[in-house]
Amino acid sequence: MRTIALPKISIARWAVDARVFLLTAIAPTLVGVHAAPAQDTLSYARAITTWIALPATPGYEDQATTRILSATRGFTRDGQGNLVRRVGSGRPRRVIACGIDEVGYAISEITDDGYLRVHPSGNGRRSVLWDQFHEGQRVYVVGHEGDVARYVPGVFGVHSTHLWRRRATDDAPTTVDSLWLDVGAHSRAEVERLGVRLLDPVHREWPAWTYADQVAGPSAGNRAACAAIVAASQAAPPQSGETIFVVSARSRFNFAGLTAVLARLGSVDSLIVIDDALARTGTMLAGPRLSPWSAMARVQVTTSLAAAPRTRWPGTLVESMSESDLKDLFATVAHLAGVVGLPAPVRLARGWAPPPPSVLRDSLSRYADLLGRLTDVYSVSRHEAPMRDAVRELIPAWARDSIVTDSAGNLVLGMGPDRDTVVFVAHLDEVGFEVTHIGRDGMVSLRNVGGFYASLFEGQTALLHLDDEHLPSRDARSCGAAREGPLRGVFVPRDSATRKQPTQLIAWFGLDSVALARAGIAAGSSVTSYKCSARLAGTRFTARSIDDRAGSSALILALESIERAKLDRRVIFAWSVREESGLEGAKALAQSIGIIAGRVYAIDTFVSSDSPLESSRFANAKLGEGAVSRALDNSSVTPPDEVDRLTRIARAGRIPLQVGTTNGGNDGSELARYGAIDDALGWPLRYSHSPAEVIDLRDIRSLARLIAALASSSR
Repeated sequence: MRTIALPKISIARWAVDARVFLLTAIAPTLVGVHAAPAQDTLSYARAITTWIALPATPGYEDQATTRILSATRGFTRDGQGNLVRRVGSGRPRRVIACGIDEVGYAISEITDDGYLRVHPSGNGRRSVLWDQFHEGQRVYVVGHEGDVARYVPGVFGVHSTHLWRRRATDDAPTTVDSLWLDVGAHSRAEVERLGVRLLDPVHREWPAWTYADQVAGPSAGNRAACAAIVAASQAAPPQSGETIFVVSARSRFNFAGLTAVLARLGSVDSLIVIDDALARTGTMLAGPRLSPWSAMARVQVTTSLAAAPRTRWPGTLVESMSESDLKDLFATVAHLAGVVGLPAPVRLARGWAPPPPSVLRDSLSRYADLLGRLTDVYSVSRHEAPMRDAVRELIPAWARDSIVTDSAGNLVLGMGPDRDTVVFVAHLDEVGFEVTHIGRDGMVSLRNVGGFYASLFEGQTALLHLDDEHLPSRDARSCGAAREGPLRGVFVPRDSATRKQPTQLIAWFGLDSVALARAGIAAGSSVTSYKCSARLAGTRFTARSIDDRAGSSALILALESIERAKLDRRVIFAWSVREESGLEGAKALAQSIGIIAGRVYAIDTFVSSDSPLESSRFANAKLGEGAVSRALDNSSVTPPDEVDRLTRIARAGRIPLQVGTTNGGNDGSELARYGAIDDALGWPLRYSHSPAEVIDLRDIRSLARLIAALASSSR
């Protein structure tokens, strides 16, 4: 038996960058396979999204294999957790295999205050930025309640941008040592009540993501390989001999599952493994062995081949495959299996997805429903029209008849007699990106709008917005799924990194510059990433852009309880624009009403250090203990007698209130330049300006009550 090293094999449009071991007569059979066209232009890509969604870390593949079993026929699950199907008989005897499990995380520690730590599970090809791609992102833990799987949503925390201003920042990419998992629990006991235990797997929460002619997601190539093998097993029998189809467990531990299958099969003429790690990096070829199996006397394989599907950005969260490459992959796998034709893809049942906030009904549901509705809207600074529409839709009917949009784009609502004016202002915008340049190949260069860590978007989903996008209907679960646009794509990950912050992010939407221009995209268009709000354990809530959708929600909620006829002064509620890009809307508001305002209450985030990632030296307002008087920040200070006044009013109304100092500026500071007293108010928030922002809904309830009390107070 001899070894032939071939660095690259070209298979129609399916490139195999392979290290081939024990390869003889199988190579010529790979050439000349072409896929037939399908009616649905994305039928294969859409099917692969259901495979990418399978939760399967090494040793925890049962849920994934159960879902495959329920959608197919003829497979059996052996004692090692592998799925095996034998079709045909005689010679040649061929095995075609993939690994269904992928490198992931396992719970390694549960802290006394309810945080979780993780450790990598499995060995395999992944980006050097893999841990950084998970920082500040949504994940879920697969726990258990008895024998039933229980999915527990959470977030990997990240330093709050505001609290790290003027401090030295670490340029090194994030590692697993920096990952703290927040599931909304307050204690170790609460984590255990959620069904979470040591060693439970943790997965990135990932939407079904197709864009242009591409599908994207973690391990897209290897999952597509398994989908192709299963599809071939469901097609016609092989033209000759026997084909043994194997969906292997524990592939990330030196293909332990497949090895067990081979050890029990007897002699095999050819073994084909479609796997990125084997074919691309050769990690299984290290050391004196020629393959993971050659040193085992019971494994009798005449020829072996490792091959990898063609993918973009392999080993990242946005690993992508085109529809045409998927078809070629399916046709090639069928050919290798001795099956004629192009097998149809098998779609699996959808797995777990975070339930919308409205699913859980309790005393905090109305706050979660409203906040979820607003946080799921996309509204980058200077592109606030969708949020203006959302606020107009959600305020009481009487307010819709009175509210106006001023020349700057702010929403302004006045009520009460025209004297002793008091102003409450929250902002409509969120941080994001704007397009600066579009290359001929469609690569879109971006600039930050607002202050945040660009690394939190690198290697994630991307959305390119049109300024005429419309909101979904009021009763729809939006998660940002507007009826018109946006264009889907990905933020392009770096191949390597010597520093944490990328110098400039680039996004790709699978289209060239001509197609983007035809769609109305140009310099200045806004770009964000997919988001979908969710409740965490107990009273906690997570979303991107809670800053300042929580402030906007609190104003809307306060309107419901204010008795306008009893007001003895002018009360103005305003929703400002361009706060994140320099308080621009507040500046325009101040020019129009600043001279008549006696007090202004800026309703905005109190960025809290209530997290193990932060120093408790300042900003240590606790989540769940009430609204916060933001008495000192980087733009204003509240006079001591005003803090005392706030405290008295809160105490009289039995409204929880905290007092503290944090970083950041607020809209009220612009009105203070015209003589208004700036009483900044907020709620405690973890992980500011990230996709993983977390609050306690009880704090929104107390903030709304405090706003109503202050608006109605004559003191």
